[in-house]
Parts: sequence; C-alpha cells; structure tokens
Amino acid sequence: MASALAKPQEQPRLAPVTAIKPAAEHLAKKQREISVSEFFAKNRHLLGFDNPRKALLTTVKEAVDNSLDACEEARLLPEIEVRVDVASSNGAKPPPSQAERFLVSVVDNGPGIVKQQIPRVFGKLLYGSKFHRLRMSRGQQGIGISAAGMYSLLTTGKPIRVTSRIGENKKTHYFELQIDTTRNEPNILKDEEVEWDRPHGTKVELEIVGKYQKGRLSVDEYLEQTAIANPHARFVYVDPEGNRIEFPRTVEELPREPKEIKPHPYGVELGVMMKMLLDTNSRTLSGFLQSDFSRVSPSVSQAICGAAGLEPNMRPSRVAAQEAETLHKAIQTVKIMNPPTDVLSPIGEKAILAGLYKQIRGDFYTAVTRSPAVYRGNPFLIEVGLSYGTGQAALTPKPEEDPLAPVAEGEEKEAEVPLARLMRFANRVPLLYQQGACVVYKTVVETAWRKYGISQSRGALPQGPLVIFVHMASVWVPFTSESKEAIADYDEIRKEIKLALQEAGRRLAAFIRRRDRAHLELKRRDVFEAYIEEVAAACRRLKKGKLDAERLRKQLAAIAHAKTGGEKTDEIAGEKAGAPTVESTIIVTPEGPMGAIPGNEEE
Repeated sequence: MASALAKPQEQPRLAPVTAIKPAAEHLAKKQREISVSEFFAKNRHLLGFDNPRKALLTTVKEAVDNSLDACEEARLLPEIEVRVDVASSNGAKPPPSQAERFLVSVVDNGPGIVKQQIPRVFGKLLYGSKFHRLRMSRGQQGIGISAAGMYSLLTTGKPIRVTSRIGENKKTHYFELQIDTTRNEPNILKDEEVEWDRPHGTKVELEIVGKYQKGRLSVDEYLEQTAIANPHARFVYVDPEGNRIEFPRTVEELPREPKEIKPHPYGVELGVMMKMLLDTNSRTLSGFLQSDFSRVSPSVSQAICGAAGLEPNMRPSRVAAQEAETLHKAIQTVKIMNPPTDVLSPIGEKAILAGLYKQIRGDFYTAVTRSPAVYRGNPFLIEVGLSYGTGQAALTPKPEEDPLAPVAEGEEKEAEVPLARLMRFANRVPLLYQQGACVVYKTVVETAWRKYGISQSRGALPQGPLVIFVHMASVWVPFTSESKEAIADYDEIRKEIKLALQEAGRRLAAFIRRRDRAHLELKRRDVFEAYIEEVAAACRRLKKGKLDAERLRKQLAAIAHAKTGGEKTDEIAGEKAGAPTVESTIIVTPEGPMGAIPGNEEE
C-alpha cells in the first residue's frame, strides 16, 4: 500500500544545449599562444637550471660549448678563459661557500659574431645554425646560451652582456640583452662600440643565482673533464676563491672537420618524409630519393619505387598519404649502404691517451676507438679509455663513519674500496648529471669486469683505482631530455659501448696478469737472495776457506735472476724502463711513460 502511494521520483533536468555555447566562448577567450621562452621560463629544470649549484655549472657549460664549436668551425685552436666571481651584495662580497650570486665570464679566441646576429643568438630560444643540419657538433637545439641568459634575467634581473669582434680591422660591438619571454624575442638594452684588445673573439658575461661547491658535479670537474676530451684546447680557469688553474693544450692539431650530410632513408619517419615530398625541388620521385637522401643511387631509387609499386617519374607532390606509407615501408626492405662517416670527428686514441695521462695519475692507460655504426639512420662512433693504477680517486663519496664506533664481537671493519670513476661524454661534452639514466652507465655496470681482474659487486660500478672514459660521437645524440645529461638506451649504442669496453678490458687484464706474475717472481727472487749469503758461506766452510765466496754469491744471484724472469720481470714490474706495450697503450715506469702518447719523447 505504501509503495503504491509513493510519489514517483522526478527525473533530473538536463541543461539546455544552448548553455554550452556561452561556456565554450568563455573558455575560448582564456586560450592564447604560449611562446617557447615562456614555456621554458616556467620549466627551467628541463634545461638544467633546477637548483643553484647545477645552474652555475650549466651556465659555464653552455658558454664553453659554444666557444669550442665556434673555434673549431673557424679552424682555430681554442683558447678559452673562464672566470667565476662572487657578486657583491650591498657593497660586500661573502665567502664563495656562502655566496648566492656569481658573475660568470667566458672569453674565447673564436671568429666572433656579426652584429646583426648577436641579439638573436643570445636573446632568442631555438635560434641557431645547428638544428637543421646533420653534422657533429656540441650544440644541437639553439637553446643553451640563450637559456642561461633567461635564467640570469629570472633570478637576478640582470641582462646578458656580450662583447664580440670579427676581425682585427673590425669594430668591437657590445650588447646588453634580455629575452622577452612572451614573444621569444630579444630586448636590446644597450648597443655600442667599445675598445677591446683582442683581434677577434667573443666574451659572454652573466650574473646568476648559484652555489659554488668543489668536488663532484662542480664547475671544476666539468672543466677538468672538458680538458681531457678536448686536448687540442687550452683552458684558463679562475675559481671564486681566486685560484688560477691552467689546463694546457696537449695536442697541437685540430680535430678532423666533420662534413654535413643529408638524412639517411632508414632514419626518416613517415610524417617527416611526407613533408619532404611536398617541399622538394625534384620533379620526379626517383630524383627526390637521390637528391634529398644520402646513399641513394639511381639503382637504389629504382628498387625502392619498384618495391612500393610507384612510378619513378611521378611528381613527389602527387604522392598520396597511402602511397607515402607504402613508400616508407618499401625503403626498409631495400638494402641501402650505411650513411657516410666523415660527418663524425672522433677524439682519437692518441688524443684520449694524452688527455688522460695529463690529468689523471696512473700506471696503465689504454684507448679504443670503434668503427662507426648506425642507429635510426644516424651514424655514431664509440670511444673508450681506461686509466688504472695509483692515484685514482673514488668518485662516489661515502657517508663518513665514526672510527671509534663499536663493532660486533669477532668483526673487523673492512677497508673501503673506492668505486671506479666513470666519465661520460657526448660530442666531447662531459655529462655529469643523471648518470643512472644513461646507457653508458648501464652498460659499464653490466660488463663483467671480474674477467679482467677487477672486483665488482652486483649492479654496481667496478671497484679499484680505475677511471673509465666513454665518448659517443654522433650527428644527433639521442639525449633523454633537453638538458642533455644522459644518452638514451638504444640497442645499437649499447652494443658498441660493450664491445669497446671489452677490448679495453682485455688489454687491462693482460697488463694486470703480467704485472702480478712479475711481482710474484720478484718475491721468489727475494727468497733466493735471502739464502744466497748463507749458502756461499757454508760452501766456503766446507772447502776450508779455499772457495771464493763472493764469486759464488754472484753466480747464485745470476741464477736466481735468470730463474725468476730476468730483465723481463724487472721491466714489467716497473723496476726499469722498457715495459712491454700494446698499440694505443701507455705503461708508466719509474723513468717515465712508455707507449703511444703525443710528445712522449719530451717526457
């Protein structure tokens, strides 16, 4: 009865359709275009400015990278001066460890920048000459130095100051610039001609919020590693404490100048190829394949068109979307030569050895340069260097322990064994952050170092006095982020790194085995020599003094020397010069280095 008398529930009323239109119009009024500068200003961590210490390093890095690229393109041996000073606050300068603002100055001897281009190069993001070409260079996106200027503006309100001169008989131009982040355009605050004692070059000055701390992940470490990977450059560094550090040039030759190439068909994605079909100047599809791609000959273009079922003489602009997809798939089925490798400029084994030997103390050095390989149609090359022996520093700082802390009964504190030091480079630029996300670190950890006589815990870097140097050279390095701090994990890249590490590891293992065997023989010799005097004296007594004990002692010592390897043992153990070497290897003896190193004759 109650259910029969219950009132039927009222259905909710739907909003009238006409109410959507005013809401949509209201939302449309809020929408606007966002410039790339405005985006990165709010997401500066993507560019490496996520904390003050890292921001100081990133600012120096971007300026130095630009200077090195400019000098090399002009075929000038780089001379770069880096200065980091504490900025005054209310007329006083705090100690560097407590300072929050720093003045960064980088001066080079490069070709300079023409006046019209200075505002855009330093005051506009994504402006440059390197993004649209396939050629090895440090910079790729046209973001770095202008992003540093944007960070300077955001944190201190100060403009970036640029001084540049393009020739001895040319005028020197001085600019003060700021980035208008809403338009991604430069604001010129000052443009004047000044006097400068340099015949050509560029000087960049910025005031930023930063934090200076020595040790790992510092400006000091970055410049040290840059000097190792660029032995043809000379660096002068004045740190915030006023210390002047010079990294001299160890190689007097510029690296090979890389050439620019066109994209390889294997590395072009479908959408990019469809745009290329519309933009090409070629009148035929066959001509488009030959002129707009590398390694495509007339016979290869005919084979691609045949596999796709398309006429070689058809106009590229008339290729429909479905036909373009068929063409893209057909390219993958045709055998095409790998792209040319003269676009790469490797450091070279001797230059790696020179850099490692000058900056890192050790007993053994070796370097391996692999033949070029390809990933996604992009040529790349892997180089590895090893430095082993006394004087290597641990890279991973451990928490300090109390030496007086109690231990369990029967337990002893084990001596700390330092982890190997890993140096990662991409196109000669050190990669200091995001080590765990980098394919280089992953491959080094996965390498079985115990095979080569080096201790290693599972899932960790090898242990011992070892420095591992890994460099990737490519026309387009696949970084994991815009801050360019880690290399993405491609199977082809991982394979090449592993093969180079294994080759260097085999050389190191041979050195360790020879050295350990030599030291064992020296111990045996010491045992023999400990009893030679007693044996000679005993024999003299048996002969009732008629035996020349000194002569017998020398004869027994000669036999002991011969039985324990003789001169060869002395050489390998470092007892005298002349240690055996292999190609691209240095072995250090008390008399100096032996092996392939530029300028070794002067040591």
